Amino acid sequence: MIVGVGIDVCSVSRFDAMLERHPGIVERLFNPAETKVRGLARSGRSLSARFAAKEALSKALGAPGNLSWRDAEVVSDDNDRPSMKMRGSVARRAAELGITRVHLSLSHDGGIATAIVIAERDEQTGDGPGGDEPGNGADLDEAELDEPGRN
Repeated sequence: MIVGVGIDVCSVSRFDAMLERHPGIVERLFNPAETKVRGLARSGRSLSARFAAKEALSKALGAPGNLSWRDAEVVSDDNDRPSMKMRGSVARRAAELGITRVHLSLSHDGGIATAIVIAERDEQTGDGPGGDEPGNGADLDEAELDEPGRN
């Protein structure tokens, strides 16, 4: 069952300009692994898409104001397919909502980076605890949410 959907767009040139004006912001927004690909620094285009993914995830989680940017990490598998790794404040919010899966898609075109996130929880059937009420269902603990490939 879909719990939330978030979408965000980010102007690559505006994001690049922000990085030039405030170089220290990279450390506030991203984990070290997010800023490199195969040992090389990621481009502004790539970082802007990752920032859009974090914004989209926040929206899918109901946009609470207490989430840390670094608690949401965009990771890629061996085929460069992106997914979200959640920890800390982000993992807690996902658990509150009963989220068991997060789907992520990134795109870049014409100077714009786009991200969409779909957050799901397992459907519960029957009359037992959990039922079909929002916020109740199969919760993952933080350790499970930190496992790569689980989200």
